[in-house]
Amino acid sequence: MTVLPDPSRFAAVTDWVFDLDNTLYPHHSNLFAQIDVKMTAYVSKLLQLPRDEARRLQKELYKDYGTTLNGLMTRYGIDPDDFLQKVHDIDYSHLAPDPDLGAAIRTLPGRKFIFTNGDRGHAERTAGQLGILDHFDDIFDIVAAGLVPKPARETYDKFTALHRVAGPNAVMLEDLARNLAVPKALGMTTVLIVPRNFEPTFSEIWERDPEFEDDVDYVTDDLAGFLGAIKPAAGGNPSSA
Repeated sequence: MTVLPDPSRFAAVTDWVFDLDNTLYPHHSNLFAQIDVKMTAYVSKLLQLPRDEARRLQKELYKDYGTTLNGLMTRYGIDPDDFLQKVHDIDYSHLAPDPDLGAAIRTLPGRKFIFTNGDRGHAERTAGQLGILDHFDDIFDIVAAGLVPKPARETYDKFTALHRVAGPNAVMLEDLARNLAVPKALGMTTVLIVPRNFEPTFSEIWERDPEFEDDVDYVTDDLAGFLGAIKPAAGGNPSSA
């Protein structure tokens, strides 16, 4: 599914911004599926709902508020720390290390960031299990965002101001097209990560965000291969790492 990029498009890039879940690890690993189950259980226990009703509400909150956490805080005033701790209490051992991705990220010139709607602990454990944590300069998580999730413009503004990221010199890599709309408006090159041999299930169709397709510059189902294809041009830039 990967359309190999024009390396010259990336020659001026100094900042590489990666989403975490279903971006730095493959969708088929089902790591996020564990979190999804935990979120449903949290909603069920909080509101004393049967699982099916809790899941419908969880997805409603996600669609309406950007994240389940944001919806639960807005509607029910929950403690975000309690939520983050419980939904990220998962088994990371099933996530296979990815040396090819690590090598591809390590050789990119400039700075590399993880920008996630999850929390730092989850990002560190995930990237650590993948064997890529040491290749990143920083992690910008939901706490750093003031608990306001992507795709809110203010969250991207906080990130770019904190790290002095200039849009035309940056790339944003994400698995949700809606989260690429603001980066595109800021002048970033945008890359949508999709599952291998992408054939969405019915439950995933509404997450494909077809209305945001114009905000996507590239689509790939092979992140390591995509990054490797742009190295000839990008490799000419000095690294700040």
